[in-house]
Amino acid sequence: MITKLLVANRGEIASRVMRTAHRLGISTVAVYSDPDADAPFVTLADESVRLPGATPAETYLRAEKVIAAARATGADAVHPGYGFLSENEAFARDCAAAGLTFVGPSPEAIASMGSKLEAKALMEAAGVPVLTGATVTDDTDLSAVAAGIGFPVLVKAAFGGGGRGMRVVASDAELRDAVDGARREAASAFGDGTVFLERFVVDPRHVEVQILGDTKGTVVHLYERECSIQRRYQKIVEESPSPAVDEPLRQELGAAAVAAGKAIGYTGAGTVEFVLGQDGAFFFLEVNTRLQVEHPVTELVTGLDLVEQQIRVAEGEPLGEDVTGARIDGHAIEVRLYAESVARGDDGVATYLPATGTLHRFDVPGDIRVDSGVVDGSVVSPHYDPMLAKVIAHGRTRAEAARALARALAGAALHGVTTNRDLLVGILREPEFLAGGTDTGYLVRHDPVALGSGTLGAGGVRHAAAAALATQAGNRASARVLGGMPSGFRNVGGSPQRISYTLGDREIEVTYRFRRDAHGAARPRAAGAPSTGGLDVAVDGEPLGETVVLLSATPENVVLEVDGVRRAYAVHRRAGWSYVDGPDGSVALAQVPRFADPNAVAQAGSLLAPMPGTVVRVLGGTGENVTAGQPLVVLEAMKMEHTVVAPGDGVLGEVRVGAGDQVDTGQVLAVVENAEQEPVQP
Repeated sequence: MITKLLVANRGEIASRVMRTAHRLGISTVAVYSDPDADAPFVTLADESVRLPGATPAETYLRAEKVIAAARATGADAVHPGYGFLSENEAFARDCAAAGLTFVGPSPEAIASMGSKLEAKALMEAAGVPVLTGATVTDDTDLSAVAAGIGFPVLVKAAFGGGGRGMRVVASDAELRDAVDGARREAASAFGDGTVFLERFVVDPRHVEVQILGDTKGTVVHLYERECSIQRRYQKIVEESPSPAVDEPLRQELGAAAVAAGKAIGYTGAGTVEFVLGQDGAFFFLEVNTRLQVEHPVTELVTGLDLVEQQIRVAEGEPLGEDVTGARIDGHAIEVRLYAESVARGDDGVATYLPATGTLHRFDVPGDIRVDSGVVDGSVVSPHYDPMLAKVIAHGRTRAEAARALARALAGAALHGVTTNRDLLVGILREPEFLAGGTDTGYLVRHDPVALGSGTLGAGGVRHAAAAALATQAGNRASARVLGGMPSGFRNVGGSPQRISYTLGDREIEVTYRFRRDAHGAARPRAAGAPSTGGLDVAVDGEPLGETVVLLSATPENVVLEVDGVRRAYAVHRRAGWSYVDGPDGSVALAQVPRFADPNAVAQAGSLLAPMPGTVVRVLGGTGENVTAGQPLVVLEAMKMEHTVVAPGDGVLGEVRVGAGDQVDTGQVLAVVENAEQEPVQP
């Protein structure tokens, strides 16, 4: 029996494992890096041990430090979560050597799947369909290997997962750079830069099967999950069951997954991943010898707690009838809520830039499941994956689950850090998604920026008006002189009050003037009063409506009636920002100072860091001629690489950073002289 469990991970999965352990009466131990010292999972644990440092390589990837923490606290078992050391054969062996129960498969099973190329050979021998591929070494003739496979090819990290270390290559000219970039990214994320080439199936579905095995030799499957909607080869929407899988195909997939599990003597929870073609043919991708990020959708449709099952298997129990007899009940959909900006790049293609900062408010309403690693006040650092939470809904039908999940996300208060929430809501309400058209080309056919633009237009205009009125209410509430005087009072009517905000790359000016009531004072109309009172409001010179009545206004809440339709807005003002949540969406507005700071304008031609990160490479030197779009600086943030390109043709006049430098958002990295570019705002 396990009595004290150390969770060798962080964030939401650490909290998730601890909650189940506590329910089972097991004490828990957290390990944490310096940036995570105040994280919720550390507080949740019964005991915690600091791992000095910030990066994964200094902390969560240091097996000896994790095992030392287990010894120091008297833990008798280790749960690795997902990522980091979860699929590290040596770590599993070291745990066993230290007398610790490793809550996961055997080291031998991990080793057999550790190299994706060797895993494919083993699966082929077990009768599981596989794709052709080849390992890349220093001596590999890349052009010859790729030609033998056929373009397009996928460059893929041999160790690890999560979409890191992956590149799709369409031609031989792109191959070398793609391999080099994938190697660097894989080495940073997994500690091993080995990559291989594999046949790339265009726009398949990504379908995976959950398996469970016990120490008695029993392996079962718990049905499939659809994980096709991805960005940068990372899943953002997952569901169970798959809308593309009927019962005969489900049986085939399940049988193949069980065969894969038995071929490696699998114990505990694992996932067998497949690509599913439009013709119904499927091919093995990999076995993830750990718990998956998307495991909650399987839990909701089967009623099982997979972490509990992992612990019971680790304690030597056979799989129970609740597992062997599990059936699908309803439909579950999960989305990954990331701290990231979804924007259009200079080439017109959507970019996904990690965002950092303080999450001032985090609240997701509704009768749904939220597996979160953050709370109000959490700091999102550049050192780790940008996922804030997984939000999961279960419904009687797929449409019901999608509707409930979209409403919960749309009503969430997410303040202080840019997120992909609007994109997720857009997907959940998009007709092709609702019809089940979810292959891996979905976000190619559907522009992510357009999908996530639902709060602009009329909704954004009303939000700006609400922000302005909440600001004036706050100004009146904090006034030290004549605080009881109505806002904007004049003996003789004067100009309207003005306030401007930025919303994305757009500036919005709000003007407003209260009408006078029977006593001649300009003030908001009381709730329930006749509609003779009111408000003149214009946004960018256009009236908000023919009839606008302010029913109530405080610094935190504004109730507006526009042309007979009443809407209530919650306004959270913090450090020059107004976060406005209403029935027509949520908007973050930055207030424009009345007097601009001239020092805030960067020189024309400046390359600005799009996010905090580390400089990996500088691709040009002072005095070199460059062309628009030429890569000049490569940054790494949250274990992903991002390339900063020349803003225009010109000469690289100065380079202000070097490899290894830490940079902040908006920092000038280099300047291209004579580039046809206006001065830019960092």
